[in-house]
Amino acid sequence: MNFHKLIRSAESTIGRTRYYSSVAKEELPASFVVEDVEYVPERDKSGLRRQHKNVLHETLPYDEAHSWIHLTEKYQRTLYGRYGSKSNVNPKICFGTLAERTKAQELQSITQPETLPELLEKLRIKKEAKQAAINEREESIQKKLDKLEQWKAELNAKVEKRRADAAAAIQRKERLIEEVRRHFGFKVDVRDERFKEMLEQKEKEDKRKQKEAKRKVKEEKMMAKLIQQTS
Repeated sequence: MNFHKLIRSAESTIGRTRYYSSVAKEELPASFVVEDVEYVPERDKSGLRRQHKNVLHETLPYDEAHSWIHLTEKYQRTLYGRYGSKSNVNPKICFGTLAERTKAQELQSITQPETLPELLEKLRIKKEAKQAAINEREESIQKKLDKLEQWKAELNAKVEKRRADAAAAIQRKERLIEEVRRHFGFKVDVRDERFKEMLEQKEKEDKRKQKEAKRKVKEEKMMAKLIQQTS
């Protein structure tokens, strides 16, 4: 009985093998089933047009003009600029005609009357002038800082001189008042008219003496200066 089961199992396996073999044979490509079929190369799947592939491979996109745009100077110049002599474009087209160059020069003379070297020179002069002004200001500030101590000393001297002059004026006033009192020989009220008149005379005389003293000092200085120059 086991033998019969084994035979039936083998028959079933052979049947399934035949079935799947036939199915596989039907699903196989023709190139694998038929031996005399020629090989077909793989198709181009990029989807690019011929002119685009030419540009990708750095060759001329078109062998001949396909549109009026391809005949314009702008397009021709672009071709020569990218592909050079391979573009079969006359390089003279890149420079324009004499009339175009003349017109461009006239327009440039209006919009840009100064050349690039002139603009650079003007910029250099302006920059140098600005730097010179900065240097001059810095030097002026430094000189003032150097003289700051001297100015402080001069200011303090002027303040002390004014104080001394004020103190001397007060002493002089007191001295004149005392002289007037001695003139009368008794104590006189400063509001008395006689006292005021005498004090005014004393002040005038004192101013005259001070003026005379200053004149003598000035003359002595001038004489000393002349002597120094002649010697």
